[in-house]
Amino acid sequence: MRIRATVAVVSGALALSALTGAAAQAAPGPDRERPAPPTAQSVFGGKATVKGQGFKAAAAPKISKVTVNGGKDIVLGTTKLKTVTVSITASHASGIGDAYTYLWHGSTPETADWLIVPNEEYASCKASSATTSTCKLTVTIDPQWDLVNDLAGSWNVVTAAQAADESDFVWNDKGAKTRVQRASRLDVNATPEPVKKGKTLTVKGTLSRANWDTWKYAGYTKQSVKLQFKKKGAASYSTVKTVKSGTKGALKTTVKAASDGYWRWSFAGTSTTPAINSTADFVDVK
Repeated sequence: MRIRATVAVVSGALALSALTGAAAQAAPGPDRERPAPPTAQSVFGGKATVKGQGFKAAAAPKISKVTVNGGKDIVLGTTKLKTVTVSITASHASGIGDAYTYLWHGSTPETADWLIVPNEEYASCKASSATTSTCKLTVTIDPQWDLVNDLAGSWNVVTAAQAADESDFVWNDKGAKTRVQRASRLDVNATPEPVKKGKTLTVKGTLSRANWDTWKYAGYTKQSVKLQFKKKGAASYSTVKTVKSGTKGALKTTVKAASDGYWRWSFAGTSTTPAINSTADFVDVK
């Protein structure tokens, strides 16, 4: 007998908990209320194989692959929601009937800073053989509801799969990891334009990133950013020098103008902020 219908009750409780914490979320901080984590038994019921919790079964499903957001980091700005697909490939002698996932940040699900449950009650599963299926679920992240700056970086992903005959399932609280990052912005401006050959060219810019506490973009300071140049007609950029971002993420340096070409800034990224290249500024050298 399927017991997954209880997920609707769990999801409803989570929604209610999230609503009661809305005021706290409006002023992000460690005191905001977080929803309670779903458990293996509340989702699937029955006997379970839960990694790290002492449950054992002779023929539990096996998860062989997990992909979150197509293998890419999850990057969010200050306003736009992002829906992410989690794909779970699993096998069992009877086939795979369902799967489950949610994202959480912290040391354990029970003490997590925050968690995000899937949109669907049931996974969409496609069989590749009589025993193996890939199941997909989605989670939607709202930067103004789910995130504060302290939550940028590594998140854990719960992965679970249920046998088609409902005889057993497997659940792993740390089945995969993903990174949730604060979107970055980077601009460039080289002056004067045009410039005489051998004269000084000043290149400025600003490195900023989403601030999930204020829902605005703010300068990213003390970061190494490369100034790069591509000569007109060339195929690739080369690094000219590296500059540290200053107050409000400001970038500024000078170079000697030698030939026509494109100038840009390039930021390698951090664990909390993605890499980004500015658009190119073409400078005509007379």
